Amino acid sequence: MSLPKMILLASLMMASHVQAQTAPATSMPATSGTVVVVPATGEVRAANDQAIVSFIVEEHDKDKQAAAARVNRKMKEGTEIVRRADPKAELKTMGYFTYPVYPEPPVQPLPATRTPVQPVPIGWRVGQYLEVKTTNLAELQKTVASAQKVLSINNISFGLSPALEKRLDDQRIAETYRNLNERIVSIARAMGRQPGDATLDVVDFEGSGNYVQNEARPAAPMMMRAKGVADEMPEPSFEPGETTLQMRLVGKVKFK
Repeated sequence: MSLPKMILLASLMMASHVQAQTAPATSMPATSGTVVVVPATGEVRAANDQAIVSFIVEEHDKDKQAAAARVNRKMKEGTEIVRRADPKAELKTMGYFTYPVYPEPPVQPLPATRTPVQPVPIGWRVGQYLEVKTTNLAELQKTVASAQKVLSINNISFGLSPALEKRLDDQRIAETYRNLNERIVSIARAMGRQPGDATLDVVDFEGSGNYVQNEARPAAPMMMRAKGVADEMPEPSFEPGETTLQMRLVGKVKFK
C-alpha cells in the first residue's frame, strides 16, 4: 500500500474514533437511589343532606318594652311551630338585639354658635334570630312555610351532615391513595423501572396544612326574606344541591 493511502486510512480511523467519543449517549441515566416526590388528588361528591335555616323576628316601636314583648311572643310561637313540624331538628336562639332609632339629621347644619343638641330616639328596633339545623329535607319546605307565618327567613344554606361527611372522608382518602399508586406506576415506567422497585417512604395527608386551600365548601347561603304573612303561606322552593370534597397528598418514593 502506498504511503498516501496509508496516511488517508489513518486519518479516517482517527476521525471515526473522535466522533465515537463525542457522540451523545442514548442510554437513560441511572435511577438507583432516586427519591421522587409524587403529588396525588382525590375527589368525592354527594348530595347535600343537611340544611341550616336562620329565621329572624324584628319589631319597631316607640316603646322599647312593647317591641321586646312582641319579639318574645313571636319567637316563642315560631319556635313551637318548628318543633311541631320537625321534632328532630336542632334549634338554637341567638343574636338578641335592641337598637335605638334616631330621626334624620337636619338638612341645614346648625350654626356654629349653637350648642349641638343630643339626639333623642324616636323609636326602638328589637329582634332575635333562630337557627334551625335539620336533615329532614323532605319536609323542609313545609316546615319553613309554617314558620314564615310568624318568622322571616334570614338565610339558608345546605351542606353535609357530620355522619355523611365522615363516610365521604373514608372514600376520599381511599380515592386519593389509589391515585397516588397509579401515579407511582406511571412514573416508574417513564423512568424505565418496575413499580416493584419503588418504596413508599413518606405519605403526607395534608399534614403540612398547605393543601387545604382548594377544599370545596358548601354552596353559599341563599339570602331570602319573607315579604308578608298570609293565612296560607305558599311553600318556598329549595334545591339542596351537592357538595364536592377534595383531598391532596404528597408521597415520597425511593427507587432501589
